Parts: sequence; C-alpha cells; structure tokens
Amino acid sequence: MDAIRPFHVAFPVRDLQETRSFYETVLGCKIGRSAERWVDFDMFGHQMSAHLRPSELRAAETNPVDGKNVPVRHWGVILAWDEWHQLADRLKEHKVEFIIEPYVRFKGEPGEQATMFFLDPSGNALEFKSFRDDADIFRTD
Repeated sequence: MDAIRPFHVAFPVRDLQETRSFYETVLGCKIGRSAERWVDFDMFGHQMSAHLRPSELRAAETNPVDGKNVPVRHWGVILAWDEWHQLADRLKEHKVEFIIEPYVRFKGEPGEQATMFFLDPSGNALEFKSFRDDADIFRTD
C-alpha cells in the first residue's frame, strides 16, 4: 500500500492573528505560506488553510454518540497513541475548554480509541483521536 498523502482542508475564521496564535502556540502547528486573508498551517503533516471569512462561521449542530453531543461538522487528525496523549496534556496546560473531555472509548475492545473535541477561537469544532491499533480505523466488526 502506498503511503498516505497529506490532506488539505480550508476553513473560515474570524481573525487571522488569533487563529495563527492558537494553531501555532496551542496546537504546535508550523506556519506555512500566508497572505492578507489566509494562512496555511502544517498540522501533523497536513495542510490546513485558515481563510478570513467571518460570515461563513456558524455553530455546529450535534448528534448523540455514546451519550455525548458530538458536533456534526468537525475535522481533525488521527494521531499515534502517545502523540494523542501528549496533545491532550498540552491542551490542558493551555486551559483549552473541551466540548468532550479526552477519554478512551471501547476500552479493551476492538476499535479502542482515544478522542477529544474542542473549538478553535472561531468556533470551528476539532476532534483528535487515536486508535490502539490502526487496523481498527476502518474496522466494521
């Protein structure tokens, strides 16, 4: 199987400076190219482009999943197990308010995964997760 290529996501923000600060300082993203109305981030090897467009922002609706209200519109990265825990600690150190606190789902079962949800300064919902076994990412049984 070929190596997975980096993914690209463009998303709206209300303020480029506060977005840049959050993604660089809190999440640890490297800054890529930028212009007056957008900035690129290297988020764990993926290209994320924040575009200044406050009119595009709106609160994400939720669906119940495992008794928690999961924002339907969200995105993030599947990290290695240790990397996920390091990010969770980093977010706590920066006093990030979680929509869903970091926890492990399906503990000890096939598909065991760690997950957490939080908002960026513009209200974009982010989920970072990790699987004990990457073979479980698309497992259906």
